[in-house]
Order: sequence, then structure tokens, then C-alpha cells
Amino acid sequence: MLWPMFFLTLAFCGIAVLGVLAVRVGLEVRRFSRAVGDSSERITRAAENLERAAQPLAGRAAQTPGAAPGEPDAG
Repeated sequence: MLWPMFFLTLAFCGIAVLGVLAVRVGLEVRRFSRAVGDSSERITRAAENLERAAQPLAGRAAQTPGAAPGEPDAG
């Protein structure tokens, strides 16, 4: 009778450890997803800032007569 009780206790402890680890994994996944969301928002803001900063340069390049950048002059 001692061995079945020992194995039952051991199985319960194993399941308890797995439960604790599952909770820890769930919390880390939640923290990681929040970090990914924050990073995504920061990347979006940086892309918008870059686009705003590039608009005057694009306007200036469109007004400049002559060859496109990187092409040699015809003359």
C-alpha cells in the first residue's frame, strides 16, 4: 500500500510542477506580446517620421531639371 501512495504523490507533484511552469510560460508570453506591440508602434511612428522628413527632399528632387540621380549627363 505504501508504493501506490508514493507514486500517486509523485504524480501529483509532477502535475503541480507542470501547472506552475504553464502559468509562468503564459505570463512570459503575455509580457513578450506586449513588448512586440510596443515595438510595432515605435516602428510605425519612426516610419511616419521618416516619411515626413523625406517629403521636402522628394519635392526638391522632382523640381530639379536634368538627369535622374545616378545617370550620367548627356553632354
